[in-house]
Order: sequence, then C-alpha cells, then structure tokens
Amino acid sequence: MRFLAGNAIALLENGEQYFPALEAAIDAAAHEIFLQSYIFDDDPAGRRIADALVRAAGRGVAVRVMVDGFGGRNFVSGLLPRLREAGVQVLIYRRELRPLSLRRHRLRRLHRKVVVVDGRVAFVGGINVVDDFDAGLLSHPRYDYAVQVEGPLLEPIVASVQRLWRLVAWASFRRRDSQPLLAPPRTKPAGDIRAAFVVRDNLRYRHAIENAYLDAIAGAREEIVIASAYFFPGRRFRQALVDAADRGVRVTLLLQGLSDHPLQVYATRALYPMFLARGIRLFEYHRSHMHAKVAVVDRHWSTVGSSNIDAFSLLLAREANVVVDDTAFAGRLRASLESAICDGARELKPSDWQRLPLLRRGLSWLAYQIVRLAIGIAGFGRSH
Repeated sequence: MRFLAGNAIALLENGEQYFPALEAAIDAAAHEIFLQSYIFDDDPAGRRIADALVRAAGRGVAVRVMVDGFGGRNFVSGLLPRLREAGVQVLIYRRELRPLSLRRHRLRRLHRKVVVVDGRVAFVGGINVVDDFDAGLLSHPRYDYAVQVEGPLLEPIVASVQRLWRLVAWASFRRRDSQPLLAPPRTKPAGDIRAAFVVRDNLRYRHAIENAYLDAIAGAREEIVIASAYFFPGRRFRQALVDAADRGVRVTLLLQGLSDHPLQVYATRALYPMFLARGIRLFEYHRSHMHAKVAVVDRHWSTVGSSNIDAFSLLLAREANVVVDDTAFAGRLRASLESAICDGARELKPSDWQRLPLLRRGLSWLAYQIVRLAIGIAGFGRSH
C-alpha cells in the first residue's frame, strides 16, 4: 500500500450524489473513459449513465466498459447491444457461470466499482450502476458510498484499470489489446490529502485489502467504526477486533438489517454473542438496504471501496478501495456514519440476543454452519 500526497478526494453518499457527479464527468470527457462495475442495470440510473456513455462515444471519446458476467446478467440482455451499437467497447468479465457451482475459480468475480475519465478524475467505491430505490420497494435509498479522486492517486488507479482491461481482452479474444492510453493520468497535486489505492486480485495482491484493515485495527488506540454490508470475517479479523476491544478501543459495527441474501445475514448474527460479550457495539441498519463498505479508525484513517468483510470479497473477488489518511475526510465519513446510525439503525444488546426465540437462534447457527461449509468447499483453510 503506497500512500501518495496531494490529492483532492470528495466523499459521495448514495446514488443521489454519485450519479450526478459521474454523469457530469462523462459529459466533460474528451479522450477516454474506463468503467468497471459488478452490476450495470437496465433501470433509470443505468439508462442515465448509458445515455451519457453513448453521448461520449458519439463525440469520439474511447469508451471502455467492463461488467461482471454474473452481477451484470441483466446488462448483457439489456443495455449491452445499445452501447456496442453506439461504438462503446464492452467486455464481460467471466460470462460463464455454472448454476450453484462452488468451485473457487467460478466464484472469482469482478466486484470493484471504478470509473476513470480522461486520466484526470476517478470514482472508486461500493456503488453499482443501479437505481437507489430497488424498483420502488423501499421509501429510502440504498445506503452506500463512493469517492471522487483527483491528483497523484490517479497514477495507480489508471494503471490498474488499463491492466485489467488488457488482461480480460486477452482472455476473451486470445489477442493482446496493445492500444496506448489516450489520456495518461494527471498526477499534479490537486489538494492536500494523503491516500492510497488498494486492490485485491488473485496474483500479487491477494490479501492487500484485508491487511490494510488489520494493520489499521492493530494500530487503533481510541475508536474503530466499520460499516460492512456483508460481514463474515475470518478468524484473524475477528480476533483483531476482539483484541482491540480488550485494550480499550471503542469498536462499533454497522451491519445490514434488511438484506436480499438472508442466509448471509443469519450467518453473521451467529457471531453477535461473541462480539457483544467483548463490549463491541453492534447496530443493524433497517431504514433501507445497506450496501456500504467503509471504515474509520482513530478519526484519521478511513477507507471507502467495494470490499466487504467476508470470504467473497477478501479471498475471491477483484476489489478496489481507497484508503485515506486525513483527519478532515475521516471526520466527514464518521459524521455520515453517525447520522446513519442515529436515523436508520437499531442497537443490539446482549439481552436482545438472549430474548430471541430459540428457533431464530437455531436458524442463525444453521446458516453459520452452511456458510462455513461453503467456504470450506471453495477450498479455504480454517482461519477463514
């Protein structure tokens, strides 16, 4: 993890702030756009961004879009033909997926959400190209974050998106994409923030994001706040949180209360008694679907990205996070998390778990065992 100084980094909360900023950047593009996303839905938000990409391609901008083959199944049948017809270059990351397969290579998905425009501005975070409101099922928007980046951090971000584009192009067509960058990264100082771009892949950076978290937790002296949509940490991560709490660090976890994957939520709840017994505060977000993957440590270290704290993100998927070492930025993110906790979350106490019906606790235990079994089948060791 290499920290670079001189960046301008803006925190964007939910699609309400993210999509206007992204659309404006695409509409200002003059040379080249890279967009990587796990989901790119054919819904109001997806069509809005697709329209902007089509406009850019019509101006002669080289537009390169990469969408995951599993998360983007609707994209393949919906928006993909229109984009290609407009001259947008599109690659699908691992389109083939065997139903119900737990083989490790089948579970390695493109989960990162990264956009680079003209090498001058990048967007990194957890927000897919999908509408905030889940087709009107909830009255409040999906809760998530991204960052807008300008400055020296563009160098590793641009290198990463170009490298992955070339790799997937070769894997898809068995020929190398040797096109040079039309818009090299603009690395002149744009602000005063020190930050690092951290990716997880299956070669050189297999544990980079997990290690960034573990280093920050190990160094914490006052406070750790983690918001993670899917939270099923391995033994090392769990122990790191417990050790922090034992040495007097205030540890707060903000997790999903509403989920479209109930098995994972029930499995996570089986971990609650251990955390609660060690003084770790637990909150479940019920106002809407929580999709955030962020953390703040000691009011200066923070991270925003695509990586959950579970085996899928930490051990399988391609992920991307921005780690920021800046008190003002950490303060903004922490204040936003505090607002989410106050307005949309419920705290769980040890007594709440004890009062749950035996059937509910039994379902959590069963879900925990099923998820552990799935991780084992996928080939991971006991520490995960």
